[in-house]
This record gives sequence, structure tokens and C-alpha cells, in this order.
Amino acid sequence: MKLAARAGRIVPSPTLAITAQAKALAAQGVDVIDFASGEPDFDTPDHAKAAAEAAIRTGFTKYTPSSGTDELRHAIAKKLEADHGLRYDKSQILVSCGAKHSLYNLAEAFYEAGDEIIIPTPYWVSYSDQVLLNDATPVFLPTFEEEGYAIARARLESVITPRSKAIIVNSPCNPTGAMYDRATLEVIADVALRHNLLIVSDEIYEKICYDGITQTSIASLSPEVFARTVVINGVSKAYAMTGWRIGYAAGPKELLTAMANIQSQSTSNATSISQKAAVAAINAGDEFPSRMVKEFDRRRRLMVQRLNQMPGVHCRLPQGAFYAFPNVSGVLHRRGPQGLLTTPADLATYLLTDARIAVIPGEPFGSSAHLRLSYATGYEAVATGMDRMEAALRKLS
Repeated sequence: MKLAARAGRIVPSPTLAITAQAKALAAQGVDVIDFASGEPDFDTPDHAKAAAEAAIRTGFTKYTPSSGTDELRHAIAKKLEADHGLRYDKSQILVSCGAKHSLYNLAEAFYEAGDEIIIPTPYWVSYSDQVLLNDATPVFLPTFEEEGYAIARARLESVITPRSKAIIVNSPCNPTGAMYDRATLEVIADVALRHNLLIVSDEIYEKICYDGITQTSIASLSPEVFARTVVINGVSKAYAMTGWRIGYAAGPKELLTAMANIQSQSTSNATSISQKAAVAAINAGDEFPSRMVKEFDRRRRLMVQRLNQMPGVHCRLPQGAFYAFPNVSGVLHRRGPQGLLTTPADLATYLLTDARIAVIPGEPFGSSAHLRLSYATGYEAVATGMDRMEAALRKLS
């Protein structure tokens, strides 16, 4: 059987693969602590669940408009205006089956052969594969730990060519937890406007910020930037609703219309019941995410403190999201029971088998020096997992 060439350009999501491996071990009775999963461990808020239950009882279980219900798109529009001063008509908002689906709709509608899409590194694993699946070329823009992963104007300018078509911005960032301040966003916006780039702003972690920092949407900087930006978001992270699969995009009408047409011929509408739950979650405001962030902050501080006490490891305190991204270059090239650990992937395998903790190696995120650990798990699990990790690292020779 001859498969399409595009199928050979990508690999399965490594985060999902390692999470599945950890769950399989747990199902066998192995006590594995999961630092791999990119989802909150909190339950979906009761008001969202109640809205879904009411939808089932009242028969709201049929197709909806492909682009999403008017009710949900209105709630999203109100939220974007209240949070960022962004004003969208419902025709500029598309509800999809998760933010990943929103990003893929955009890729299908906008990327094509010959295009170059700029992706700052480290980056979320699916950005580059979605570019490749749609015949375009990912161009990686290096950012550096010692600079807080900020985007420097000169480096950004250096990767732009006549084929550059878009730049992907993710703040707060998965995997680093870094956030772009207003000055950095203004640099990105200025360069994007001068080179006629589309700005793809992935804001899925916008509600998960620490130390009094608030996220700024790049689309809010000016009317000109607004007109060149697609905002991607959803309810998965802020409202602990990963399995409900509701994401959305908001942006220029022509592009959003094309994305909606593509969706109408692929998945059609997101689940009707989930849309009702999303309306309730969004309309309830920030009380639930604020409570969740308070607990994440406890775990963040514990995890980073413990990581920085481990031999050969150092870790920046993340400003947002729920990931630590420790630099483990000082541990690599040491020897474990199965031999030399030369890569983060080797180290992740060792930690799973020896310490019974699941972590994600840095390679799929564009780093050969880091691991990603999620602290979206219980405080005690963080403490126990850090004990196991430190003990495992001290065994290396």
C-alpha cells in the first residue's frame, strides 16, 4: 500500500506516547508518577458539568452550526473583549474540536508549498508537524534559557526570507513556561507588520500565570496588529476540560471563513454537549482558574526548588503554564544500569524504568538539553516524584 508522502513527514505525538506508556504501566500495578501529561488534574467545574447534563436532558444532542453555536461564539466574543479589548463579530470566530484542531484548520487554510513558517524554539511539538503536513517548511528561531527565552529582533530578522508567511507566538509557552512581555510582543509585531507576516498567537495558557503577571494578547497592541493576528484558545487548560475538546480561533474574516469551510468538510461541528459546557465555563469568569493557579503555584515552587537542588540540574522558575523545563545537560554522559545516558530521551527512559516517573525529553520540543515535567498533578506526587528523581540521578556514575 502506497501512503501519501505527507504521512511520512511526521511522527506520533511524543507527549501522548509517553503518557500512554505511563498509564499502561500503572494499569499493570506499577506505581508511576506522571509528570508527562499536559492537562490539569482538577475536575471540570460543576457549573460546566451541570450545563452538559442539562443539554443531554433537554435533547441538545444534534448537529449544531459547523462553526459553533451562536451562544458559544457570543460568549467567546464577550470574553475576548473583556480580557483584551478585542472586538470580533461572530463570523470571525470558529469553534473547533480543541485548540490543536483550530491550529490545524489554520494550517490547512493558510500554509502551502514554498511557505516558511517561523517557530521560536523551544516549541510545542505539534507546530512543526502541522506545518509539514500542509506542505510548508518550519523555520526555527532560536531563543535561549539565559535570556528568558525572549525573541531578539536581530535573530528574528535573520530568519525572514521572501518565503516567510507567518510566525507562531505561544505565551505562556509550552514547554518553557516563559512569557513575552509587552516590549517583546511589540518587537514581534513590528517585524511581522513590516514583512507582511501573519501572527498566530496560541494563548491556550493565558489564565495560568504567576507572581501577579498577566498575559497580554499580541492582537491588542494596535488595530494593524489585530488585523494580522489569529488568536487561538480554548477551554482545556483554564477550566480543566481537556476531554471536552473545545477550542476556538478568532481573526481576520477572510481567513476564518476559509477555516470554517475546511472544518465543514472535515469534522463539522464540535460536540453540542461540550459547547454548552464551554459556555457555562467561560461565562462563569475567572474564579475557577484563579483557584487552580493558586494550587499550581505551590507545586511550581516545590518542583523548581527541588530540581535546582539536584546534581547536574538547573531550572528557571516558569512564569506561566504548568511545566518545569529543567536543563539536564550536567547529567548527560553519565552512566546508568543500561549504559551511557547521552540524550534527554535516554534520561527520560532511565527515569521511567528506574525512578518510576514519566517525563518528556526535550528533543521533540527542539532542545537537546532539557526535560519537560508537568506539575499538573498533586502536591504530594510532586514531592514524592522529586525524591525519586533525585535518588535516581545520584545513582549515575
